[in-house]
Amino acid sequence: MFENLTPRSGLPSLNGLRAFEAMGRTGSATRAAQELNVTHSAVSRQVKALEAALGVRLFEGPKHGLRLTEQGRTLLAGLTEGFDKLAAAVGRIRERRELRLAVHPSLAVKWLVPRLADLESRHPEIVLHITELENRALKQRGADLALRHVDAAMRDTPGLEVLAENRVGPVCAPALAASIMTSTRLITRTREIAWAEWSELSGQAQPGGRSRVLPHQHVVLDAALAGLGAAVLPWMIVADDIAAGRLVAPFGFVPNDGALALIRNGGEPDSAERTLMRWLKDQARATHA
Repeated sequence: MFENLTPRSGLPSLNGLRAFEAMGRTGSATRAAQELNVTHSAVSRQVKALEAALGVRLFEGPKHGLRLTEQGRTLLAGLTEGFDKLAAAVGRIRERRELRLAVHPSLAVKWLVPRLADLESRHPEIVLHITELENRALKQRGADLALRHVDAAMRDTPGLEVLAENRVGPVCAPALAASIMTSTRLITRTREIAWAEWSELSGQAQPGGRSRVLPHQHVVLDAALAGLGAAVLPWMIVADDIAAGRLVAPFGFVPNDGALALIRNGGEPDSAERTLMRWLKDQARATHA
C-alpha cells in the first residue's frame, strides 16, 4: 500500500543498512549479530541483499578477513552519523519527563507563568503541567509537587522545602501613593486577615477608606494595578510589577513568618524533579533579592 510513497530510487532496506553499519563498525558479522540480537547468518544475508540492491561490493577479502571497500567506507561513515543522530533524537524524546505541579492560581498567574519560558529554554527535557491547588491544600493527588505560600504553622509539613521567606506589604498604583491611607482596602476573600496582620506586624494603622472583597490574590492585584485601591500582598507576586513601576509600596514589606514553599508528594525526588526544584529555588532567590 506504500509503493506510491517510496520511489524506486529511494533508500534500500533499513534492516540491511542497520546490519551493514553494525558489521562495518564492529568489524565482524558475529559482533554485529550480538549487538542487533539476531543470528550471524541473518546479518550476512542482510548485507548481501544490500550489496545486491546497491549494485556495489561493500566488503572484500577472505571470509574470515573481510574488510570494507572504498564504497563501504563511504557508506559506513554516513550511516554511523545518521544512526547516531536517530538514537540521539529518540533518546531526547525518551528522556522527556512530564511533571505535574499544583500551584495556587495567584502564584501561578503572577509569578510562575511569566517565568516558564526560562524553564523551557534551560530544561527542554521537562514537560511541566500546572494544576490548580486548593486554597487550604498542601498536596494534590496526581501532582508530583505543590507550590504555595505557607503560614508558620505549616512549615514543619513533611516534604516541605522553603524557597523564600515571605514578606507582605500594602501596594497600590503610583497615582494613589500619596493617598494610600484613605484609599479603598482591597481584600482577598481567601485571606481576609491580611490588612490586620500587616498592621500588627508593622505598627501602622490600616487605611480608613471603605473595603472591597475580591475572590483571589491575583484579582486583588489586578484591581490595585487598575487604581481601585490598595492591597496587602506577598512580595513574590508583586515584585515584577514593582520593578516595572506599575505598583509602589510606600511602607515597604515586613516578614510574617510564612514562606514560599515547595512540597513533595512523597518519596525521593527523581532527577527531573530535582532539576525543577533547583530551577524554582533559583527563581525564588532571584525574585526575593
